[in-house]
Parts: sequence; C-alpha cells; structure tokens
Amino acid sequence: MIRKVSVALALVCALLFAWTARAQELTKDEKDKALAYLESSRKDVLDAVKGLTPEQWNFKPAPDRWSIAECMEHIAAAEDFIRARIEDGVMKAPAAPGRDTAAIDAGIIANVPARKNKVQAPEPIKPTNRYGSPENSVAHFLESRVKTEDFLKSTSGLRDHAADSPSGQKWDAYEFVLLIAAHSERHTNQIKEVKADPNYPKN
Repeated sequence: MIRKVSVALALVCALLFAWTARAQELTKDEKDKALAYLESSRKDVLDAVKGLTPEQWNFKPAPDRWSIAECMEHIAAAEDFIRARIEDGVMKAPAAPGRDTAAIDAGIIANVPARKNKVQAPEPIKPTNRYGSPENSVAHFLESRVKTEDFLKSTSGLRDHAADSPSGQKWDAYEFVLLIAAHSERHTNQIKEVKADPNYPKN
C-alpha cells in the first residue's frame, strides 16, 4: 500500500514538474519591454490628436482615405478586438514549439508600424462612428489600454500558446500584445500622414 502511494505521489510530482517546466513565465525584461511599448505608443496617440479642431478631426486627404477621427476610432476598436482574440482564442490554442520568438517579437515591432504594406481592416473594426465622437474614441482607447496593460501584468503563460497571425506565422499571446502596441503606432503614423497633407486645415 505504501509503495502504491509513493508511486502515485511520484507521478503527481512528475506531472507538476512537467507543467512548471512548460509554463515558462515572461522574463522581467520581456514584460518591461511590452509595458514600455504600450505606454509609449499610448502617449504617441494622445500627442498626435491633442488639440484638434472639428475640421482637423474630419479632414480626409481623399475620398477613400480615413480621417483622423476614423483612425482614432479604429485604434480604439482594434484594442478591444485584438485583446479579445488573445483571451478567447490564443490563450486556448496549443503550444507551437520551435519558434524563434526573439525574431518574431522584433519583426512585429519593426514591421507593423512601418505601413509599407497596406491592408484592409477587418469588418468589425472599420470606422462606423460607434463611439459618437472623436473625444469618446480617445476615452475608450485609454480605458481599453489600461485593460491591456493589466492583462499583461496579471496573466500567466503568455508564451505557452500560439495561434495564426496576420503574418502567416504562429504568434503567442505575448506577441499579440506587442501587436496591440504596434497597431496603435501604425495608425498614429497614419494620422501623421493626414496632418502632412498640403490641404490639411491649419489652426
């Protein structure tokens, strides 16, 4: 009887050890890097839209281009959209061993904001004036960014699951958090492009 108990205890310990070995937590440097990126990209969004007049919010460089108001709404909606995908999809996906996470992390930060390749926004996050005003879009973005930062700080196992990404690679949950920050940086760059248009209204 004692032998059976000992064997069972050893098995439980082995399983717990295996789970602990698999569930690698983010390093402090990784978490700090992502938090700093979320904070700096949030500041850049706010700086880009500070003090705009209604004419500046709604100016469109061309009929098929987004206004700053539409960019801001998209940034706010995408924050919720991507984080929901992480929580409801990526965190339930299986592991994808053998990925070069350092290269993927760096690629997201370098390539997503660059706007070299234009892509169509998914239908659920196209601008529809869902928040009623640009100011409400900004407020929603700030509330949602707090939730993203809290998720990063409090969630375990962000490297333990990976799902299909816009790049065609498998990305883990941490990398999708980087995407949230990179996506807002991408559309901050779009806002700057709108401001650089020669017909952009002046104060």
